[in-house]
Amino acid sequence: MAAPRVEFLFDFGSPNAYLSHRVIPAIEQRSGVRFEYLPGLLGGGFKATGNVSPAVSLQGIKNKGEYQALEMRRFLAEHHIDDFVMNPYFPVNTLQLMRGCIVAQREGFFEAYVDEMFRNMWCEPKKMDDPAVFESVLEAAGLPAATVLSGTSAPDVKAALIANTDAAVARGVFGSPSFFVGDQHFFGKDRLAEVEREIARQLER
Repeated sequence: MAAPRVEFLFDFGSPNAYLSHRVIPAIEQRSGVRFEYLPGLLGGGFKATGNVSPAVSLQGIKNKGEYQALEMRRFLAEHHIDDFVMNPYFPVNTLQLMRGCIVAQREGFFEAYVDEMFRNMWCEPKKMDDPAVFESVLEAAGLPAATVLSGTSAPDVKAALIANTDAAVARGVFGSPSFFVGDQHFFGKDRLAEVEREIARQLER
């Protein structure tokens, strides 16, 4: 049986997408199946579906925010992640960063770009919606800053990111991180165990 297509739909603005990114390599190693990373705009998806971020949805709800913080601590401990830092500039507008994903895909440095953007959002957090900060991060990482910066204003790059976002919403996506194993949709970092089980199930068919 051919390996299923496994997709990870993400936006750098989601801390849970970053934490999923940290856990995915171990799932890939155990399953032998690579995840396909698909960039999309979290804000665009929210607008299209009427969704809002937890920072908004949790306002005024007694104890729920505290419980989610507990769940976060459990997740970090379970996966031995000790360098996650909540970005003090959150929420960060990630539009330019996500357009940069499209450029990086086309130019052949996508994996390095994704690692650096996630790291500078959630490990060594910076105000990544400041164009000067974005440029300095690219340069420090040895990535082609001029190529990325010019590419993010290209109409076809903008259109590609919008198309990714629209396609994700059409498939049922309403937030980040989202996953597909074949046609099976999962939402949230806490569904990664289910994602792994579904990969195994499809491999056994």
